[in-house]
Amino acid sequence: MTKFITFCLISILFCQTLLAQTDATTPLHKLQPAYTVPYGIPKQEDVTAVLNRVFGYLDSTTPTGFINEKTGAPLTDLTKIDENTVLARGDFRIVSYEWGVTYAGMLLAGEATGDSKFRDYTEKRLTFIGDSAQKFKKSSGYQEWEARMPLRNLIAPRTLDDCGAMCAAMIKAKRAGSKADLQPLIEAAIGHIMNKQYRLADGTLARNRPQANTLWLDDLFMGVPAVAQMGKLTGDKKYFDEAARQVLAFEKRMFNREKGVFMHGWVEGMAEHPEFRWARANGWAFMTEVELLEVLPENHPLRPQILDLLRRHAKGLASYQSGTGFWHQLLDREDSYLETSATAIYAYSYARAINRGWIDAKAYAPLTLLAWNAVSTKINEKGQVEGTCVGTGMAFDPAFYYFRPISPFAAHGYGPVLLAGAEVLTLLKNKKFEINDSSVQVLEK
Repeated sequence: MTKFITFCLISILFCQTLLAQTDATTPLHKLQPAYTVPYGIPKQEDVTAVLNRVFGYLDSTTPTGFINEKTGAPLTDLTKIDENTVLARGDFRIVSYEWGVTYAGMLLAGEATGDSKFRDYTEKRLTFIGDSAQKFKKSSGYQEWEARMPLRNLIAPRTLDDCGAMCAAMIKAKRAGSKADLQPLIEAAIGHIMNKQYRLADGTLARNRPQANTLWLDDLFMGVPAVAQMGKLTGDKKYFDEAARQVLAFEKRMFNREKGVFMHGWVEGMAEHPEFRWARANGWAFMTEVELLEVLPENHPLRPQILDLLRRHAKGLASYQSGTGFWHQLLDREDSYLETSATAIYAYSYARAINRGWIDAKAYAPLTLLAWNAVSTKINEKGQVEGTCVGTGMAFDPAFYYFRPISPFAAHGYGPVLLAGAEVLTLLKNKKFEINDSSVQVLEK
């Protein structure tokens, strides 16, 4: 009886919506539904406007400089740095892995729009970071208060989160002509990833939390793109070999071939693993596949396997996109909330894969534009990204993921939005679209 009543109520609401939009001259197939996300082909100028809005917010809330933590006074003479020296206060940390993604997003936005302010954002901050790091290392008290140093994660990295995404962005900037003094930081990061990061016995990047010998899907992005970029920078085949090997090692343990998506965590020694398919972790993996293929030589022996994984992952993720264009916090749990950062990562990765010819535009471009339309609704007037899950560890129950908070101060959303907007803008320039029978179609250009 309860199900019948629910069905009747839904039917009544549907009919009320339909009647409200019906008149004698409107064909039924052209009626506009009551829909929360814009449907159709985004305009290039609207995508650019979103990128500009995000830029404006970030440029005004991520200062460069140091202050004395106790007094709040600016520190302009870096010969006087001490244990009280911290980065100037802003809404975000400009040396975090999230900001590595943001710097890469700014570079791509500058390339896609032709507007130098995006690249200048990255250049200004990386120059500041590179110059400051060298002065910190030369300070007399450095060894005594290294653990509290505001650039410690880059000068003396201890984890993949400390340095991987920042390193990838620094190499991209250097390849694009950056004049910043980044080589010492690049070498420190690559040295950690290649030689110091904890690994399983077979060399797979791992952590010892929350259990011993745990794989976090996030670590694909925290390690592989930097190594792949180092291969591109130096031409040394060992970096390409290592990057591709890591992706396939994670795939072997964590990719569900039936569902076409990854689990978030894998623990060596467990008979059954915690198969929670967290959206942003799948995003990190999807983006890693794209980033690796971008630089992996065409004749590399493992390239066909990476490309095959990308295509299977693209197909699997597509099956979980909601009707609003977003993906859920847990991909296969439709009662978990819709999440912005993962949706933006997918929009970028799909668009880049289409633009490079790795996946079928006709099959995937419409869902990519829908994803961007969804993301665009989460950029508020200030340029903040709303609906982003905060930093999230690996867990063994679904409630952990369901109840992770969302916040415009979750830094994970900004780089993906910049990347997505930039790559979608390129997609709109590269492909011709039309609305055919009220649906988005890709035409031959």
